[in-house]
Amino acid sequence: MGKRLSKIYTRTGDEGSTGLGDGTRVPKNSPRVEAMGQVDELNSLIGLMMTEALPKEIHQFLMAVQHTLFDLGGELSLPGHTLVSPERVIAVENILDELNATLAPLEEFILPGGSRAAALCHVARSTCRRVERVLFSVDDGHTVSDASRQYINRLSDLLFVMARSLNQAAGEPDILWQNDHAA
Repeated sequence: MGKRLSKIYTRTGDEGSTGLGDGTRVPKNSPRVEAMGQVDELNSLIGLMMTEALPKEIHQFLMAVQHTLFDLGGELSLPGHTLVSPERVIAVENILDELNATLAPLEEFILPGGSRAAALCHVARSTCRRVERVLFSVDDGHTVSDASRQYINRLSDLLFVMARSLNQAAGEPDILWQNDHAA
């Protein structure tokens, strides 16, 4: 990893560029920097979710997710490096299967909401989908690893199932979409 900052403000970005972990300077509006910011936003939302009263297994897994998202940010700041392993994708799939097994099959689209924890989970899910889209826009000669893109794709699925699971634990039903409601 690159050097860690002991001084928070450096003034080096005042003109619209930022330094990557390998020392390269890139425009702050580059797709890579945008992806780093989106991953950071998702990690912050996961942190906000973790302030809720969550089942212990979900809280522990979200802590692991935060570490993986930090690694993904590191991977983005070090073009050409891979820090997210395929085993992390499998870990998400495993908890996804575990949580989904306790839920009723979906017969209709559901709307975000229910308990506060589930609603926050839906915000994280939609942000995760945005992260997934922006990862595909990083095209500077160093693509984002397959494992990282797969991780984010599975994570968005997990956050959807996790929201349903959190609602179930809170005694809140899924909010079913009804196409006959006028706004």
